[in-house]
Amino acid sequence: MSTQFFSNLSRNYIEILEDSEYYDVTIEVGKDPNTKIFRAHMNILCHRSPYLRRTLISNNNNNSGNLFHIELPNILPEIFQIILKYIYGGILSLNEQNISDILKVLVAADELLLHELVDHLQTYLIENETDWLKSNFELIHRTSFQSNHLLELQKFCTNFMSESPDKIFESLDFTSIPEKSLIMLLERDDLQMNEIKIWEHVLEWGLAKNSTLVPDPSTWTNDDFKTMKNTLRCCLPLIRFYSLSSNDFLKKVHPYKKLLKPELYEDLLKYYLDFKSKPSNSNYLPPRYGKLDSKIIDMKIASLVSKWIDKINENCKCALNGLYLPYEFKLLLRGSRDGLSPNRFHSLCENVPKTITFIKVKGTDEILGGYNPIIWEISKNWGEARDCFIFSLKNKNDIIKDEKISYVKEIDSALNYGKNYGPSFGKDLVIYGSSDYKDYDDNCCKLVYYEEKIRDTDNKFSIEDYEVFQIINKND
Repeated sequence: MSTQFFSNLSRNYIEILEDSEYYDVTIEVGKDPNTKIFRAHMNILCHRSPYLRRTLISNNNNNSGNLFHIELPNILPEIFQIILKYIYGGILSLNEQNISDILKVLVAADELLLHELVDHLQTYLIENETDWLKSNFELIHRTSFQSNHLLELQKFCTNFMSESPDKIFESLDFTSIPEKSLIMLLERDDLQMNEIKIWEHVLEWGLAKNSTLVPDPSTWTNDDFKTMKNTLRCCLPLIRFYSLSSNDFLKKVHPYKKLLKPELYEDLLKYYLDFKSKPSNSNYLPPRYGKLDSKIIDMKIASLVSKWIDKINENCKCALNGLYLPYEFKLLLRGSRDGLSPNRFHSLCENVPKTITFIKVKGTDEILGGYNPIIWEISKNWGEARDCFIFSLKNKNDIIKDEKISYVKEIDSALNYGKNYGPSFGKDLVIYGSSDYKDYDDNCCKLVYYEEKIRDTDNKFSIEDYEVFQIINKND
């Protein structure tokens, strides 16, 4: 059995740092007029920092005396004081530091190759100071991509850009971002932006790298196209060209056809001109699927329901080669998070158009749901809607089976609006609470106002969880 006495060891090493005797290294930190000389010890520095080790070894070859000198102009003295306390005693106190200083400590630790400290500070900032990172996004983005070691901050930036690209592009000089950052963003399947806008931003970025090129490609020479193609060589393979509308392809991609490989352009041309043509597997990238915040469904189910909403035939070209995801699913309510009462449903979902509901039946693999193309109201008893439908399916181990869909037959009774009702469709899919403030306790499916029955039984069911989403067309 071994006993570790790290507390005393740390204190003793801090005392060594504070001792004015026996040092053999001086470190000049900062730039005029804010500089400071620190005294330190070669053995400790060499074993704690690979960067300082290399610097001291290099200085040793040119050193004729016993005292070594290092200059660190990029680090502020007050920041280096924090770093030294970590190097000697393994002590880091962040409570007394403002967030901008913590970022400076991180940058200094990265320069000195203090990997343990770099990893810790990245995690600390992401887990505890997310709002500050987002509010100072341009600084964080620029800082993280100036280093090859700040990978967690780079990932944070890419995630944030993927979730809110429009907001970022408005506040950030998009054309100034490093190629590495742009590529990481383009690789994201969940990038929340219309593909044609992505293409336009990539072109904008490429033009900024070639200031002699004018924006109008009709004026470009072959050499101009070669220059732009070389600039975008890593970006072009990441554009989902098969996800565009025919009009966007004609107006916004066709003029730049010389940037694309001839075989890719020919394949795209066939795809957009011939309804029966299928993309070449070697060229095809599936549509970006965006973000789905759900505990009940996955992208496959979202794709299936999207086809039902748009009445897409499985053989339709737009449903080939992967998922059909023209909509963003914006979560309005989750029962396990917001409550399972009619009151919570009406307060969060009333007057919101185009909603889709998913109900997880307790103790089964069964999911029930329905689509409301209009709004939910509490002032009326019934809602009239022509394109409503209800459905059921089973989802186990990511395998969808036993799908049933039933469109409304009597449109004047498509929706049930009562204050004690949750999202209910006629009498064919009803979730009901004996009080509008109590959890749903009377839930069942019958065949009354819709074309087909979606459950084999009229027995009541219990709700494990349910979610209501607003669907938003990504092209709007």
